[in-house]
Amino acid sequence: MQRLLAFILLLLISPIMAFLCMFVKLSSKGPFVFKQKRIGQGFKTFTIYKIRTMVKNAETLKNKVEHLNQADGPVFKIRDDPRFTGFGRFLSHTGMDEILQIINIIKGEMSFVGPRPLPVKEAEKVSKKFYKRFSIKPGITSLWIIKGAHNLSFEQWMMLDLEYIEKKSILFDIYIFLSTVLLMLQWTNKKIIDIFVSTKK
Repeated sequence: MQRLLAFILLLLISPIMAFLCMFVKLSSKGPFVFKQKRIGQGFKTFTIYKIRTMVKNAETLKNKVEHLNQADGPVFKIRDDPRFTGFGRFLSHTGMDEILQIINIIKGEMSFVGPRPLPVKEAEKVSKKFYKRFSIKPGITSLWIIKGAHNLSFEQWMMLDLEYIEKKSILFDIYIFLSTVLLMLQWTNKKIIDIFVSTKK
């Protein structure tokens, strides 16, 4: 059912995706799709798709910005990563870069809602007490995202993934998905206002 819904959604938003991808291609050098190996259900490796938000050699530049890491635990996250392109920062801060993962749902690798998939090296460092998070398909959005994401510790993130698995239901998934859509609208509105204000200065 999710794969069918994802396919229908892909058809509906394909004009928006085409516009975003075209803008990425025109505003910076490199492909418009970013691919990365992630760990999914049952510790299986798959390729995740995102609209590219960083310079084309971002992966090779990672060692130069590791000292800016704002996350604890085994993960690497920088809210205002200097590797972002101008338009890429907007996409990342609004969550629009994630919409290409609809393709991962169609391929049966992800769900709309579920624990966010971790890069291979980060997943390998996750404590065994949190391995249950790998028992279900990862999601485009999760309980972690609507509960604060970047403001939470790695331990809190993992505990929210386990909480989601315990409470998982169709209604709970709908709640998380709709909450995510509202958040994205808020983030987009705030980012547009910030851009407008900065151009006025």
